[in-house]
Amino acid sequence: MEFIHFILDFLKDPLTTLQWFLSEYDKLTYAILFLIIFVETGLIIMPLLPGDSLLFAVGLLASTTGQLDIAFVIPLMILAALLGDNVNYFVGKNFSNYIKSRDKILFLKREYITKTEEFYEKNGGKAVIIARFMPIIRTIAPFVAGAGSMKYMKYITFCVLGAVLWVTSITLMGYFLGSNEWVKHNFEKVVLGIVFVSVLPMIIGILKAQFAKK
Repeated sequence: MEFIHFILDFLKDPLTTLQWFLSEYDKLTYAILFLIIFVETGLIIMPLLPGDSLLFAVGLLASTTGQLDIAFVIPLMILAALLGDNVNYFVGKNFSNYIKSRDKILFLKREYITKTEEFYEKNGGKAVIIARFMPIIRTIAPFVAGAGSMKYMKYITFCVLGAVLWVTSITLMGYFLGSNEWVKHNFEKVVLGIVFVSVLPMIIGILKAQFAKK
């Protein structure tokens, strides 16, 4: 139960959690950040980690406190995302039939995989980049790419581009907006805004599908 409460607090306020990591573990926080990004992108059963808001918080703290080195942490998190994606891709390539046979594994529902497969069919290779900015979908996307017909060389090309764009853009957004007093005092609102923008393509897709049925 304590672990679940920790995850819920982390999802709600990644900035406070990250500040706690820094106060307790100092430079080991880099390893923790690497692990979090790796788990979110690499373990299909763990899609509910705060990737976007965590990247923003990293940039904010790098800007306002200097406890994190922006020039080091961005390449580190890009590497974590790429390693996670590759693990997920090859899990999909080798274990897709077993996972698809289950209705639910921890937080992962089979319908998430089905929706992601439809997303790939519609958008092709660029879906790898688009999915990177969508919570839950970005965790499932590498698995679906591996389980489907997408060749590895095509996948890894879009994967690298997506990882660089995702980590760099959101972290630098936090870095350059971190000195803004409103942002610092309304971080929870900023997080909600980031989450809303991230899931907006998913909401639009669902609405379009509903209207199409009608």
